[in-house]
Amino acid sequence: MPTPFIMPKMDMDQEVVTIIAWLKNEGDQIEKGEPVIEVETDKITSEIEAPESGILANILYHENEEAPVTKVVAYILKEGESPDSIPELEKKVEPTPSKSEETSTEDVTVKPISHATPLAEKVSKDLGVQLKQVSPSGSKVTRKDVEAFAEKLKDQVIPRVSVPATPAARSLAEERGLDLESLSGSGPRGRIQAADVPMQAPSQPEQVLAETVQAAVTTSIPLVGKRKRIAERMTASYQSTPHIYLTVEVDMTASESARKRINLLAEKEGQSAISVTAFLAKMVAWALGRHPYLNASLQDEKIFLSEDANIGIATAVADGLIVPVIHGANKLTLREINMNLQYLTKQARAGVLTANEVSGGTFTISNLGMYGITSFTAIINPPQSAILAVGGLVRKPVVVDENDTIAVRPMMNLTLGADHRVVDGAVAAAFLADLVRALESPELVLY
Repeated sequence: MPTPFIMPKMDMDQEVVTIIAWLKNEGDQIEKGEPVIEVETDKITSEIEAPESGILANILYHENEEAPVTKVVAYILKEGESPDSIPELEKKVEPTPSKSEETSTEDVTVKPISHATPLAEKVSKDLGVQLKQVSPSGSKVTRKDVEAFAEKLKDQVIPRVSVPATPAARSLAEERGLDLESLSGSGPRGRIQAADVPMQAPSQPEQVLAETVQAAVTTSIPLVGKRKRIAERMTASYQSTPHIYLTVEVDMTASESARKRINLLAEKEGQSAISVTAFLAKMVAWALGRHPYLNASLQDEKIFLSEDANIGIATAVADGLIVPVIHGANKLTLREINMNLQYLTKQARAGVLTANEVSGGTFTISNLGMYGITSFTAIINPPQSAILAVGGLVRKPVVVDENDTIAVRPMMNLTLGADHRVVDGAVAAAFLADLVRALESPELVLY
C-alpha cells in the first residue's frame, strides 16, 4: 500500500498552508527526512520532510495552491508498488484542456523557473552566500544546501559588496536592474534603504512619471499566502472578540535611568545593550504573574490560565508581520530576555523562524515607538486575551508633585487591548496600574 504524504499541522488553530515549492518532482526518489515541500503559514516558512523513503507520486496540490493540514498531499511508492495501487479517491484529476488550449500555441508566456526555493534565497542573503555557487541536492537549492555551503566557507574570506545597503534594497535593485553604486542612501552612514531604490532606471522624467502613475492604476497584488492568512486571522479576531482599550501614560525616568546603568555594566562585560522592548517584556512578565486573566486564552467555552508568561513580540518583516515568542519570560533574567529577543528578531528578519519559536504565546507586545508613533491600538492575537501597544518615548513637561512643580520627563503611552469576554475593565486597569508602578519604580520587580 503506498504511503500517504500527509501535510503536518504546525499550529493548533492552523487549517491550511500555501505550497511555495515542491523540492522534488513526481517520479523522483526521496529519502526519509529529506526536505520535499516548502510551505508558508501566516507565521513561518518551513520545509516539510519526507515521512518515508520511496518514489514521489500523485502530487495533489501544486505550487501557490493552499493545501489543508492533516490531509494527503501526495503518495510515496515503495519498491514493487505502482501508481495503480493508489486509492481511487485520492488520485489527482488532470483538468481537461479547452479547445483554445489544445490548438493555440501563440501568446504563451513562459515563467522563468528559479533554481532555488524562496527560503533558500532568504537564508543566502542573510549569510552573504551567492546562490549560483551552491550546488542543489535535489531539483532546487534548499535552505540546507545554502547552510552547508556557508559552513564550508566559514574559514574563507568571502568578498563583500562595498556599497552599504539593506538586504531589501539589494533585492529591489537587482530585481529592477539598477546599480547600487548609482544610488544615494538615506540611512545611517549613507546606507541605501529600500525606499531609496527607484521603480526603474530613470530615462526622461516625464516618461518615468507617466509610467509610475499608470502602474499605480493598473497593478494589483493578489491576497494570497501569509498576507491572506494574517488578514483572515485579524478580521476574525476583530469581528468575534469584543475589544476594550485602556491607555495610560508612564513616566519612564526611573526605567531609563536603570536601563542606562545596566547598559554601562553590559558594555564593560562585552554584552549587548538592553533594549526598551526587552525591558518592557521583563516588567510585563512580572505584572502578568499578578494578573493571570491577562495571561489567559479562551477556547471551546473555557478560559485557560497559563503558568508561564510566553510573551510574543510583534515584528515587522518584508512580507508582513510575525510574532516570535519568548517562552517563560517570567522565569528569565533581563539579560536572558534581551538575548532571546535579539536572536528571535534576527531569525524573523531572515525568514527562518521555527514553528516552536512562533507558537504558544500567551500575551503580545507591539512596539511602534521606533517609528515615531506615540499612541495606537492593536488587535488581539487569538486565542490570547490581551495585547499591549507601546508608543515612543517623548520628552515633555509634566507636573511631578503636589506642589504643581513642572519638569521635563520622558513619557510613554501604553494602550492595553483586552478580550472583554475574559477580562473586565477593572481587571485590565489593575494590570496596567501594576505595570506603571513597575516601570516607574523598577526595584519593585526585584523586591
